[in-house]
Amino acid sequence: MKSLFDRQTRDEILERMDNLTDSSRALWGRMKVGQMLHHCQFPLEVALGNHQRLKVPNPFLRLLMKGYKKNLYNDRPWKQNMPTAPGFKVKEDRDFKEERTKLIQLLDDFQLLGEKGEPGPQPIFGAFTKEQWGKMQYKHLDHHLRQFGV
Repeated sequence: MKSLFDRQTRDEILERMDNLTDSSRALWGRMKVGQMLHHCQFPLEVALGNHQRLKVPNPFLRLLMKGYKKNLYNDRPWKQNMPTAPGFKVKEDRDFKEERTKLIQLLDDFQLLGEKGEPGPQPIFGAFTKEQWGKMQYKHLDHHLRQFGV
């Protein structure tokens, strides 16, 4: 699995994003393109230390989530129509250009984080290595770019 900490992989993501327009339509799911771009910012914000959108689950649920953790960064692409964590759902329409600009800035910030050190633990899933963080972020973006056919 590719890593978003790799500059060439980051550039590939940006090239794919360049193929999106404000009229791009999803091949599956209910999100519009602006909503998707906004949604894709959330996991990057978490990696950068903004945990405000996530509620830490109770100990039992947290134990169950650890069994799912490897699916976040393994080599298998995510399936279509996977459920979205409640704190990551985007219900209101979002401006395509504004959300695209914000997402690009977060990609730059994530790249710098990888150059300076390693992200901290993920609030729900616990500790991730730098490699796991990079793969998870790539896998999430790849999933949603494929959702919109790019």
